[in-house]
Amino acid sequence: MAIKKFKPTTPGQRHKQIVRHNDLTASRPEPSLVEALHRKGGRNSQGRMTIRYVGGGHKRKYRVIDFKRDKDNMPATVQTIEYDPNRTANIALVNYTDGEKRYIVAPQGLQVGQEVVSGTEAAPEVGNSLFLKDIPFGTVIHNVELRPGQGAKMARSAGSYAQLMSREGKFATIKLPSGETRMILQSCRATIGMVSNEDHELEVSGKAGRSRWKGRRPRTNPARMNPVDHPMGGGEGKSSGGIPRSRNGIPAKGFKTRNKKKASSMYIIERRKK
Repeated sequence: MAIKKFKPTTPGQRHKQIVRHNDLTASRPEPSLVEALHRKGGRNSQGRMTIRYVGGGHKRKYRVIDFKRDKDNMPATVQTIEYDPNRTANIALVNYTDGEKRYIVAPQGLQVGQEVVSGTEAAPEVGNSLFLKDIPFGTVIHNVELRPGQGAKMARSAGSYAQLMSREGKFATIKLPSGETRMILQSCRATIGMVSNEDHELEVSGKAGRSRWKGRRPRTNPARMNPVDHPMGGGEGKSSGGIPRSRNGIPAKGFKTRNKKKASSMYIIERRKK
């Protein structure tokens, strides 16, 4: 993949940069793995707005992704590499030897026709899903489980990856994309390789309309609001807005919001970088 730039024929094209999806091999999803996705526009079950700046956007269909990879010791052949509007990474359609089809998050370097497998007998190769106890030290991994059988929760977005550092007792130590180092049970699964579409972070939309296509509405600067609407609102002229804080009064810029009594804190060896 590479970045495509545009000639400045219009203001919206001047700074626009998008990813060339040369490695995609299909334009339509597998019908049996597609579900309806209803937009809520930031409204709850009573119809009241609970999330601001959400609404509109292009209609989407949800691709059911296999984050558990629990079909052990059964090879699957990669049929297609596809675009998924619901995530930043590409997805791959795999066909198991028993005829079942599933979508997985496509790692970097996965090719059509390649075989992937999960379980204890799998080799530590790109696209294979293994238990942390079976993965060599220093291996780049993604789709990491937090609890055995829960399904992948970490390192799932475009270009992200974690790294297996060590093992001690029943825990493995991995370094996460944020820089955090934490312990995870060795009976949890992870997939070998880095997530595809690593150039996603280089994209530049070029115009506000592309945000609207994604269902994102314009945000209002809190300092421009009235005091009744935000703690930073009000004041005469261009006031600073006071201490940077959220609508609920929680300070920003360095204020730690993680609960000190959170049970998972005992598994974190080194906190993420500031």
